[in-house]
Amino acid sequence: MARLQKEAFDTVGTYREGAQVMDCVLAPPLESDRSWADLLSGIEAVIHTAARVHVMKDRSSDPLEAFRIVNVDGTLRLARQAAAAGIRRFVFISSVKVNGEATLQGRPFTARDGPAPEDAYGISKAEAEAGLKAISAETGMEFVIIRPPLVYGQGVKGNFAAMMRAVARGLPLPFGAVTDNRRSLVALDNLVDLIVTCIDHPAAGNQTFLVSDGEDLSTADLLRRLGAAMGKPARLLNIPPALLGAAAAMIGKRAVAQRLLGDLQVDISHTCSTLGWKPPISVDEGLRRTVQGAIR
Repeated sequence: MARLQKEAFDTVGTYREGAQVMDCVLAPPLESDRSWADLLSGIEAVIHTAARVHVMKDRSSDPLEAFRIVNVDGTLRLARQAAAAGIRRFVFISSVKVNGEATLQGRPFTARDGPAPEDAYGISKAEAEAGLKAISAETGMEFVIIRPPLVYGQGVKGNFAAMMRAVARGLPLPFGAVTDNRRSLVALDNLVDLIVTCIDHPAAGNQTFLVSDGEDLSTADLLRRLGAAMGKPARLLNIPPALLGAAAAMIGKRAVAQRLLGDLQVDISHTCSTLGWKPPISVDEGLRRTVQGAIR
């Protein structure tokens, strides 16, 4: 919101029930049939970021259906109402999980790759993308799909926050030898900059874009640079990655090991060439801002 207002956009921000945000208005729940008509009146573009995301210890009897109710049905209900209201462009924040969970070394995902989601969240995002394209074809409303990898910045949670806490406490971490993998990340400020670019860029309509910081890191490099941003050097132990992977598999943490030991790279050349865009801040600046936000 702040960035959009800085760019002189007239904005209407929304929040979900139970998470009130200053200068925003309460939105209908995505899983409900309530109308968005009042909020969409006079609007030219919608930026849709809301979603049901990964749920630790998901107790749903049908996790895929739970994701579909919000991420597919809710998104497409909003998109249809947006098209009926005459919205010019619908910017949808999807996920790199539509492409898959991992890449082979040196073979990053590209915007031309077909969907290959592996988990319920990725499947729901892929289905929402397909539905949005169909609505666009029927109504003429333009879509823009953005697929980010892991997003970090002020307020980051999950595994990234856990890594920050471990480095801050000086805990020894067994990833000093994990230097050959490569992971694409995106700083929140870089993602926001791309979203703002896609609101009215003439070449963005009906396009799918991958986004990252433009520099891919090994796990060891990420931890060292995170430590540098904190002023607390990471304490890394040189344990062979194969041993770490085997140990993780033995305790049922194969997916966690893949995120720490494996590759997930995205090729942003299509994004950069189509939009004349490049990430405005570096990885190190993104990490510095993330740490600074956590200290406040």
